[in-house]
Amino acid sequence: MFFRALLAFLLVPVVVAGITPYLLAQYDPFKGSPYLLLGLIVIGFGLMMLLWCVRDFYVAGKGTLAPWDPPKKLVTIGLYRHVRNPMYIAVFFILSGWIITTASPFIFGFSICLLTAFYFRVKMHEEPWAEKRFGTEWQVYKNHVPRWLPQIKAYYNK
Repeated sequence: MFFRALLAFLLVPVVVAGITPYLLAQYDPFKGSPYLLLGLIVIGFGLMMLLWCVRDFYVAGKGTLAPWDPPKKLVTIGLYRHVRNPMYIAVFFILSGWIITTASPFIFGFSICLLTAFYFRVKMHEEPWAEKRFGTEWQVYKNHVPRWLPQIKAYYNK
């Protein structure tokens, strides 16, 4: 299962939040930012969040972040105690870091499109899937943990 998790990580977030913004920045004639260090710090923060979430999916969920190999158990540990979609928030931080680092309107536009797609994916696919798959456990979790804006008080499944 470790190799499936590694492959999912390399195929999904590395391509979406790493390779694609890099390529967009290479071909963007409008880019240019004096805030390289700040952007790298934001990217690093997002990457740490993402790795934490991938680990929780692997250890607690017995699955991966890939749609073709989802977690077998509802993940309610780590960052998932504070917000239901920390992986998407981590990608938001990574993309924000790219925007700060490059000041690229291409990456900004890509990020807006991607974040919009994330929103609809969560609403139309992931949440209905979780409700069907995890039933009451999902309903309780959903009622206590916000979708996008983290809460300070951690959720603990009783």
